[in-house]
Amino acid sequence: MAGAGAGALAGLAACATLACNVAGAVLFLLSQDDERLRRGCAARLGAGGVASQPVEECGDEEALAPDAVLNLELGDPTMYRAFWREVGDCGATVIRGCQGMSYFSDDDAVLCWFLEPELEREVRRLHRIVGNAVVDGYHLVVGTGATQLYQAAMYALSSPARRDQPVPVVSPAPYYSTDLLLSDFYRWAGDANTFTGDECIELVCSPNNPDGAIREAVVRSAGAKAIHDLVYYWPQYTPITGPAAHDIMLFSVSKLTGHAGTRLGWALVKDREVARNMVYFVDRSTTGVCKESQMRATEILGVVSDAYEAVPPARASGAVPRLFDFAQRRLEERWRILRATVAATGAFSLPEETSGYCNFAKQTVTACPAFAWLRCEKEGVEDCAELLAGHKIVGSGGEQFGGDARCVRINMLDRDNVFNMLVQRLSSIN
Repeated sequence: MAGAGAGALAGLAACATLACNVAGAVLFLLSQDDERLRRGCAARLGAGGVASQPVEECGDEEALAPDAVLNLELGDPTMYRAFWREVGDCGATVIRGCQGMSYFSDDDAVLCWFLEPELEREVRRLHRIVGNAVVDGYHLVVGTGATQLYQAAMYALSSPARRDQPVPVVSPAPYYSTDLLLSDFYRWAGDANTFTGDECIELVCSPNNPDGAIREAVVRSAGAKAIHDLVYYWPQYTPITGPAAHDIMLFSVSKLTGHAGTRLGWALVKDREVARNMVYFVDRSTTGVCKESQMRATEILGVVSDAYEAVPPARASGAVPRLFDFAQRRLEERWRILRATVAATGAFSLPEETSGYCNFAKQTVTACPAFAWLRCEKEGVEDCAELLAGHKIVGSGGEQFGGDARCVRINMLDRDNVFNMLVQRLSSIN
């Protein structure tokens, strides 16, 4: 009996030890994730874990006056401010006085000599997580927003050293116009659907600005080259159907995270010589790209990736904020409200709603473009922008995009109180 009792006690002890080990392992794994996120915050806060006091406050939204003019002409993405307030100090960037002083990056082997290596790692990491672009085998060129990269890419493709006539630049209407980008090497030639020449540079914006349509190149001639503007090819705006693998692909921080003031974009370029010429253009025009912008973008992209790459541990403060989840929920709700308002007034129409399976979200999602392409259906109204201006709503008229003046582009990424007032004013038009 004594031997049996001793055996039972030994068995219980072994079971208890095993249970403790399993529990300890689980706690260790959770603590590693928690520690990883804490390390990310600490790295972003700098020494002492205290961020510098920001010049611009991140407090609650300011109240709008009832007669305020709603300027929705630009794509100012202030909707994202609510998300970054929730992230808090983990999204802070501390830059010491001795950092970023040289024109050159720390990586002598990189083709883009002013590209910070940490930014390149975060850009490639995020694309791999989302699955919206192929990064292996591509050169990364950084620029001051996508606008500079547009010019750099057109310069690289127009081969200025071997040309006596500017190359036509085209895009299907309605298009994001670049007709003000004047150059002896390329010239704006309008709607790609009516282009009859052989050699051209086609700008393919997908999802398209202004109407959110999914686009492919339409010019099929042997001399046609394409630049793919994919700044809206992120999960909050459209289903991610697969990794894009075009010759030149443009992205920007502003529409991805809302940090328009950082003025940073990047291009994924397949051909080394094209990438080299793009780097030369950025070098000659601005002598590289602001290091402070690159450092901030590095930290911001790291916050976005951390939330999806790590398994969020249980914590009293709740789940780790996730950018794409936040933006998709917000935009889905806004589009639901806008479509209901437009249907109720009968004075306007919108492009049909589209949806598709998203490889990132692992489910079917509805496209939620960053802009509303609003068409006026009121009899006798030929200029929708003028009609809205009478209600103190400023939008971009359709003629700016090679389209109909009865259409207007409205920014969907402004603050909540601006969007709510927009809906109120639209509902009064019938």
